Amino acid sequence: MAKESMKAREVKRQEMVDKYAEKRAALKAAGDYEALQKLPKNASPVRLHNRCKLTGRPRGYMRQFGISRVTFREMANNGLIPGVKKASW
Repeated sequence: MAKESMKAREVKRQEMVDKYAEKRAALKAAGDYEALQKLPKNASPVRLHNRCKLTGRPRGYMRQFGISRVTFREMANNGLIPGVKKASW
């Protein structure tokens, strides 16, 4: 389980990216890189990192479900994810 501060930091970064998205696009299109440099660092989408929505785990993230592989396996085994079942052949 990730620290609550780490999860909160990622949420804060996502909000800042959303806030400055239009402004960043306009500055990039205009080629005004000096003004782009003056924006906050966390306004850049490159600084975002995918984290599990439930546990906050930063590694083993599955984009399709938005959770980590560990959480995915637990939920799939308990039948909590519709349409997912254990493979056997």
